[in-house]
Amino acid sequence: MSASTDASPFGQGAMPLLDTDVLQTFVAIAESGSFTRAARQVFRTPSALSMQIKRLEETLGRPLFVRQARQVSLTPEGELLLGYGRRLLKLNEEAVTQFLAPALEGTVRFGSPDDIGTRILPGVLAQFARSHPAVQVDVRTGGSLEMVRRLDEGELDLILVTADNDGMEPGRGEAVYSEPLVWVCRDGGIAARRSPLPLALANQGCAWRRSALTALDRIGMTYRIAYTSEHCSGQEAAMLADLAIAPFPSSLVRAPLRKVDADVGLPPLGEYQVLLMRRSGIGQIGEALAGYVAEAFRNLRC
Repeated sequence: MSASTDASPFGQGAMPLLDTDVLQTFVAIAESGSFTRAARQVFRTPSALSMQIKRLEETLGRPLFVRQARQVSLTPEGELLLGYGRRLLKLNEEAVTQFLAPALEGTVRFGSPDDIGTRILPGVLAQFARSHPAVQVDVRTGGSLEMVRRLDEGELDLILVTADNDGMEPGRGEAVYSEPLVWVCRDGGIAARRSPLPLALANQGCAWRRSALTALDRIGMTYRIAYTSEHCSGQEAAMLADLAIAPFPSSLVRAPLRKVDADVGLPPLGEYQVLLMRRSGIGQIGEALAGYVAEAFRNLRC
């Protein structure tokens, strides 16, 4: 008699399935760092959550949390499961929405600067299309101030912009993301050590430009604006040619670009924020897309 080829470590039959309710508990604990705080979020007792996690760890055969006096942290196996858990919960939400939520139809007009939108748009549009196949998303790109103008004039329903641009009304929009702004140069280049310091900047009004010039003026460093471009691709081209350095979000730094060495003595630039703005009365379609955009930026921070 030949040996069976479909044996599994769990014995006869299929592998066990991960329970959505238990995954929701696991993600809540991981994100809050506390069984007590997570219990309040899911409306259960900490002891009930502890039992769920114990069964989950027994099912997977791996410890998922390091339990400390006042908080818990993820083990390497727990960090791996967190990514799967978030995706599984999102797919579950999409599946239920597809069948139970009212079908949405129509068009939503979305605007973003290219440096912001390119980081999240491919994933957002793919997920949104699966959940709302009858909705058309019209995407426009341009500078932050242009996006705000088009939103105010009713040409766009939803926009992403960089906060604190010159001429932008303070207090508008929902902050969905922030990250450090850093000085960037060509690896092996000499632009960062030239005097006056050559800069590649966006057009006047840009928050990155203002942060860079304010920081340099504060320490009295001499500079010259060597290149200007409406899009960050123009700044990147100047850096790749080793003709200038530029203020850039740290997440956009890719080889052969790198952060400028600390010994050059450039001032820190702090962080910048991304804002999500809505046109008044955008309805269910716009709010649905806004939810996907905000979620995409939350995942970037993780």
